Amino acid sequence: MLNKIKKIISKKNKSKIICLTAYSKNFAEEIDKYVDIILVGDSLGSVLYNYDTTRKVSLKNMIEHSRSVRMGIKKSLMVVDMPYQTYRNRKEALSNAKKIIKETKCEAVKLEGGIKIAKIIQHLINNRIPVMGHLGVLPQSVKGKFKSKGKTEKEKIKLLKDSKLLENIGAFAIVLECVQTSTSKLITRSIKIPTIGIGSSVYCDGQVLVTDDLLGLNKTNIRFVKKFIDLKKVVNQGVKKFKKEVLSKKFPTKKYSY
Repeated sequence: MLNKIKKIISKKNKSKIICLTAYSKNFAEEIDKYVDIILVGDSLGSVLYNYDTTRKVSLKNMIEHSRSVRMGIKKSLMVVDMPYQTYRNRKEALSNAKKIIKETKCEAVKLEGGIKIAKIIQHLINNRIPVMGHLGVLPQSVKGKFKSKGKTEKEKIKLLKDSKLLENIGAFAIVLECVQTSTSKLITRSIKIPTIGIGSSVYCDGQVLVTDDLLGLNKTNIRFVKKFIDLKKVVNQGVKKFKKEVLSKKFPTKKYSY
C-alpha cells in the first residue's frame, strides 16, 4: 500500500500521473495496463444508475463495485470515493473508511473538501487510512449546474489555502476539479504532493477522466470530456454481425456447439 502511494508522490515534477475510473472487473483489467491510479468514483451513480446527483450513491453501491474492480487490478493504486454522508464526523468517517478498505482491499479513499473536513481527514490519516483530497467543484456539494472554481482572487486564495492544508495534514494527492488554469498552475507549483486535474489544465501533475466518457459510452457535453474513441460504434458493429449470423443460421456452427 505505502509503496504504491510513495510511487505516486515520486512522480511529482517528473512524470504525468494517469488516472481513470472503473466500476467493474472487466474495465479495471484493461485500464490497469496503462494507468497509475484506478478510481472507483461515485460518478458510477450517473454512469450506471442514471442518478442526477452523486448524493444518491450509497456505501453499499461503492463497496459492491469496488469488490469487482479489485479483481481486475494487478499493479495500479486503487482509490475509492467515500460517498455523500458517510464522513459527517470523525467517528463515522473512520468506521466507514475501515469498512471500505477491509471489504474492497483498496489502498486509499477520497474525500471532497478542504478546511471544513480537515479534522476528519486528519483523523483518518492518524489511523493509517491513506487519503486523496478533492478540491474545486465538489459534486457531492453542488446543487444545480457546475461552475468552475478559482476565477476570483478570493476563490484562488481559498483553494491555495485548502491545498496547503491538505498537504500539511498528510493527504498524498489532490484532485482539482474544474479549477481555473492559472489557479491550478499556482496550486501545483506551491505544494509538494501531486495534483490530478479534471478540467483543470495541463499544468496539473496528472489527469483523470471517467473511462466511459473517454470511450464515448456516455452522451455528455461537459467541457473537459474528450471522446478518444467511439466504442458505441464498435458495439453496434458487433451486435449487428451477431444478429445477421443468427438470422442467416451461420451461427452457431459446429465449432461453437456441443
